[in-house]
Parts: sequence; C-alpha cells; structure tokens
Amino acid sequence: MKLIILAAGYATRLYPLTLNKPKPLLPIAGKPMIDHVLKSLASINAIDHGYVVTNEKFAGYFDEWAINRDKSESTVPVTVVNDHSTNDSNKLGAIGDLSLVINKEEIDDDVIVVAGDNLFSDDLIDYGMYCEKVKAPVIGVYDVKDLKESAKYGVVEINSEGDLITFEEKPTKPKSTLIGIALYHYPRKVLPLIEQYIKEGNNPDQPGRLIQWLYPQMTVSTWSVPGKWYDIGSKETLEEADFIFSKKNN
Repeated sequence: MKLIILAAGYATRLYPLTLNKPKPLLPIAGKPMIDHVLKSLASINAIDHGYVVTNEKFAGYFDEWAINRDKSESTVPVTVVNDHSTNDSNKLGAIGDLSLVINKEEIDDDVIVVAGDNLFSDDLIDYGMYCEKVKAPVIGVYDVKDLKESAKYGVVEINSEGDLITFEEKPTKPKSTLIGIALYHYPRKVLPLIEQYIKEGNNPDQPGRLIQWLYPQMTVSTWSVPGKWYDIGSKETLEEADFIFSKKNN
C-alpha cells in the first residue's frame, strides 16, 4: 500500500505565515505539521512508501524536510514529487496531483490519500485495517455537529451499512452535519478510473469531487474518524491545534 500526501497548495489564507513556507511544514507542538500526519498513519503496517506532492515554489523545502525529518515518528520512506506549478493560476489541483504521482511513480498498488493539513488526535490504525477488509474506496467522515460549518465541506449521507448514498460539495443548504474529509483509500483496481476522471475533463481541484464522481458507479464505503479532526485553514485552527497537540505531548 502506498501513501500520497497532498501538499501542493499555496495557503494564501495563512499569509504571511505561508508566504515563504508551505503550510504542512508549519510547526505544531514543535514539529512540522506533516510529521503529525505521518505519525497518525505510521501504525498502518501495509504502507511501505509515502509520496508528498508539492509545487515548484515549495519543493526545495520538502526535499530538505525529507532528508532531515524525525524518523522516530514514521520510518516509511518518503519521496517528494514536484508538480512544477508556480501559483494558483497553473496548479494541477488535488486530483490532478494524485493522477500525476500515480503515473510518474508508476504506482500499481492500493493507495491511501490524505491532505497535508489534516490533523488527527487519534491513531488511524483502524482505518488501515478497515480499508484492507472492505477492498473498496473508503472516505473518512466526521461529524462537525453544525450545519453552517458543514456547508464549508463535502456533505455526505450514508446508509445503514456505512456506504455513501449522497455527496454534495459545499452545499448552500446542507442535509446533514456529516462531512467527507481529505482521507481516502483507493484500491489498485480503481486507479485507472482516476486517470479516466482527468481525461474526461472533470474538475481536478477539490479531492472530494472524485468521490462525488465515483459513488454512483460503485460502492464507496465510509469510516468515521475518531477523536478530534483539524482542518488547518486559518490562523485560529492552527493555534488551536498547536495548543491541543502541545498539551497532549506534555
């Protein structure tokens, strides 16, 4: 199984913090954010290689991090992939970046995909076990418990078996407070469909759009993320996560 970390955004909402530093390398509890992402997934023994996809502006920063990173949190080897975009106007988008890594690195394996700015308070070992068990696409879901908050994300509905029955990206009138987050499992057999999605000219940006396209064609399962989940999109959430993780480590 391979891990792909999406880290090619420019995080303009966090300027000036991210003007000359990629968001996933901002410190949380004294360590780069991405180290916490890797730690959450380190217990999934099936993962044998990780890929961090980034852009031309920040590739050097991630190369330096990959050489010097703290391997006590995760011993999985990591390769940095440069998508060669230079700004928001020519970026490939999250799904475009996913397709790039799969093709460039000739990946022919099950894949877990996670955004480099998604933090989890709990270990994700059960997620890995569930993905291996169901052998289907799996999206992590999280209850934000507020309809106004859920409107910022991809809102999902699931059936009694936990399979996806609706997915709506940033709806004006959300049907629930349950959202899909940037934590995905794609079995090897699904990888050609990612290429098809891109070739058909579908929106390559928000990663949830791929799930939105997939679930009418096949069963897409869901997995409820335990504990607290943080989407680091503002200085406030960055500060909150830093406080919580610092307290947790003391």
